Formats: sequence, structure tokens, C-alpha cells
Amino acid sequence: KIMEIEDVGALNQQIAAGRSGELIRIAEALHEKKIGQIADQITADRDRIKVVLIAGPSSSGKTTFAQRLAVQLKVNGLRPVPISIDDYFVDRQRTPMGPDGLPDFECIEALNVELFNEHLTSLIQGRSVVLPRYDFQKGRSESSGITLQITKEQPLIIEGIHGLNDKLTSNIPKDNKFKIYISALTQLNIDDHNRIPTTDNRVIRRIVRDNQFRGHDALKTIGMWPMVRRGEETHIFPFQEEADIMFNSALIYELAVLKKYAEPLLQQITPDYPEFSEAKRLLKFLSYFLPMDDSEVPINSIIREFIGHSCFQV
Repeated sequence: KIMEIEDVGALNQQIAAGRSGELIRIAEALHEKKIGQIADQITADRDRIKVVLIAGPSSSGKTTFAQRLAVQLKVNGLRPVPISIDDYFVDRQRTPMGPDGLPDFECIEALNVELFNEHLTSLIQGRSVVLPRYDFQKGRSESSGITLQITKEQPLIIEGIHGLNDKLTSNIPKDNKFKIYISALTQLNIDDHNRIPTTDNRVIRRIVRDNQFRGHDALKTIGMWPMVRRGEETHIFPFQEEADIMFNSALIYELAVLKKYAEPLLQQITPDYPEFSEAKRLLKFLSYFLPMDDSEVPINSIIREFIGHSCFQV
């Protein structure tokens, strides 16, 4: 609304008029302002809030958001401490099996919730804990040798798909938790009659990221997407109402930037694959956008989590 861009045509006009840089700066400033406001809310309640939980569906930009929030909390005089939930997986032989007969790493039972709660409780009460480290090669939990103890100026930041599920932090009083739900809910319409499905935004982000950082082709990402969506329906969406605040990570300009990365990957999918029709649909969708140069996208942008050259560890 601030930029008066409600549909793809209006966005294309701005790009054609050479206003990409200004567009990027305003969109990024809106993000920064919102993240700052969330940090202010946490800081105002610093005596109560001990654990900040961040959750959202795939390719929402959770990792960048968590690190930008940490920066804003530091601006406010706090010293946040990230805790990696990935280090609390149960040993692989205890991982529950999914309906397909494969290990289900996404269900909450794949995590050692008991140990996680024990550690959080100890930390909040000022006691020290030795953090675990999960060896993904061996499929088992080991000691990291790192001892952690925190002060009241050090809220814990936990990012993961089960963040909003109370089972994950069942021993922690509700008052001590601040839950953030993040998703990419694009405000842009194709035209007066057609909205952009929010899942399209995320699947395009994921196609680009999987290729940039995991070496996957678009065929693999599109093939896995229905399974990813099922996981979200089970583990994330039912708990979104639990959130204290919602952060929209969509950027008005991002599809124009993602276009040049996603199109060549989608074009590699040939008609003999079942994923071809989805690739064709996404290509048609991206064809509505004029491409935008990404040289002015700042290195702390959420979109850098997908296209690369982020200043954060993503």
C-alpha cells in the first residue's frame, strides 16, 4: 500500500521506469521496522520473556529472520543466545517411521523433547548445561563439550518447525515464552481478479535455494513439495494461532528478482516427467514479471537466504 503497488502490472511499471533500487530500499526498510518493533516488544517484557520461539512453513526465511531479530535485540541492550533444535534429535534407531516406511525426521517424536525441556528449564533458572551436538553422519547425539549458562539479559532464540507446538516446551511456563509465526504472504495480485497463491512464492524460493545451496534440480524440489506441504499441514499450520505475533517475510519485489534464477531451472524439466505441468505453470506465472537486477538487494535481506551472498549463516 505504501508503494501503491497492488498488482504485477504496477510492479513492472516501476521496474521499467528504473525505480528498482528505491523499491528494494522501501520494502527492506518496512521489514527492518517490523523486526525492530518485535524486538521492542520482547525488550519491554524482558523480565518475563526468557524463550523466543520462531516457526513457520518451508522457505519462509526463518533463519535470516532469527538472526536479524537477534541484531535488533542487541541494539536494545539484550544478548540473545541461539539454541539449535537440530542438536536434540533422538538417535537414528529411535526415529519414528513415517507412513512411507522411511524415518520421519519432521515429527516432534524425532526430537528428545524431555532433554530439551530439561535444558531450557535449567538455563532459565540460571544453571549451566552441557549442550548436545547431533552427529548426522553417525545418526546419534553426542556432547558438544560446550557449557552454557545465561543471565537475565540473554533470552534464548529457538527456530524450528515445532516452535509453536507447546509439546516442544511443555515444562516452560507460558508467560516465559514469546512465539513468532513467520510466513511469506505476498500482498501482490496478478491483476484485479487473480491473487498470487502464497505457496507459489515459497516453492519458487525453495527451488532457487535448493539449487544454490544443496545442488538439487527443480525436478527434485517440485517432486518433494507435496510431502513438504503435508508436513506443514500436520506440524505447523494447526499451531499458528498460538503465536503472539506474525511476521510476513514476503517482499513486494522478490518474484522479479527470483525470476532469473528460477526460470532456467524450471526449463530443464522435460514433458516426459510428471512434474512438467507444475513447472510449466510456474514458468507461465513468472513470465508476468519483468526481471529485476539483484545488485541492490542488501546482504541482510531475507531474499539473500535463497539467492545467496547473505551476510548471515543460512
